[in-house]
Amino acid sequence: MEEVILLKMGETVLKGLNRRSFEARFLRNLKNSLNPIGPFDISISQSTVYASPAEDGVDMDAAFRAAKRVFGAVAVSRAAVCAKDVDAIFNTAKEYLRPELMSVNSFKVESKRADKTFPLTSIALSQEIGGRLQDVYPHLKPDMHHPEFQTDIEIRDTAAYIHARSHPGAGGMPVGSNGRAAVLLSGGIDSPVAAWMMAKRGLELICVHFASPPYTSERALDKVLKLAGILTEWTGPIGVFIVPFTQIQTAIRDSAPGPYNTVIMRRSMMRIASALAKQNHCGALITGESLGQVASQTMQAITITEDAAALPVFRPLIGMDKEEIVTLARKIETFETSILPYEDCCTVFTPQHPKTKPRLDETLTAEALINFAELESQAILDTEKQVIGI
Repeated sequence: MEEVILLKMGETVLKGLNRRSFEARFLRNLKNSLNPIGPFDISISQSTVYASPAEDGVDMDAAFRAAKRVFGAVAVSRAAVCAKDVDAIFNTAKEYLRPELMSVNSFKVESKRADKTFPLTSIALSQEIGGRLQDVYPHLKPDMHHPEFQTDIEIRDTAAYIHARSHPGAGGMPVGSNGRAAVLLSGGIDSPVAAWMMAKRGLELICVHFASPPYTSERALDKVLKLAGILTEWTGPIGVFIVPFTQIQTAIRDSAPGPYNTVIMRRSMMRIASALAKQNHCGALITGESLGQVASQTMQAITITEDAAALPVFRPLIGMDKEEIVTLARKIETFETSILPYEDCCTVFTPQHPKTKPRLDETLTAEALINFAELESQAILDTEKQVIGI
């Protein structure tokens, strides 16, 4: 029995003259996600994408899981394909959906005719197939309003498709359809969630991570690379830029007033991340900041931190509380990795009483005590890149 994956496009269908470019990006992303599993023939018709295995033995469970993580589709389903004939549709539904039909007590058949030349109306086809299925599975009771199981039949141009109720897709817009941005990726809970949220809005990502050995360990870096790897299941390959930050942090510790250490450190991160982002054709930075969550995320601290950025800074978590962020982290499967107890550079040399309402003039005076231009230029030159997800 031939089986395919059907994906229903989301807000891409609302696009105007550039709709085709969004669809092309989605098809390319889907193909890239399915390639490691096996060869697929992918096409689109009437806002539905069809992914058909091009050879036998393809792991359809793995393909279905991958398809549900491609941004741009709102619904995904596995479907059996058959001829546009009532007997063929019934026989296919009877066999393909047997496990589900045997495990429930009530059902409904829902039919849609994209091909209006099909001789039965949608209602008539649903009644015909529903009646035949009830004859084969007499324990089933029809329920048009609250069925335990729904059989969906779609009559399209070249074939009929039979499937169970669709699963939610990843939603959003195809990765890469809205440009590229650099996410400041730490080993914590927040920044991977922020990265995921902006990828959902169609941004291709690179990651900038600040490492401070020996104060941060190889295990801490491995944790960040693992988080990037989890994100690639949604985004495709990601370049991770690992910035050596030890000299800058020790210079801040030794020369800057203690309460200003954190905000000065974050301003340096913004300058370095901006430079790396521009080198890699990014149009924005992304951070995991949430208003008021910690001392460096007060309105005043965020304002002074952003003053050092040379690009717009997107903060998708800004209005979320920690529980909401944790819920999303669990959904995208980054949470368990994020809570591994390996330090990151943001926890190094943290002042006992950080400035929660810093002033820009005082910050600039403190910064003038350190030759940031030289230190940051060297850090950028020494930055290493790893590509994850290839």
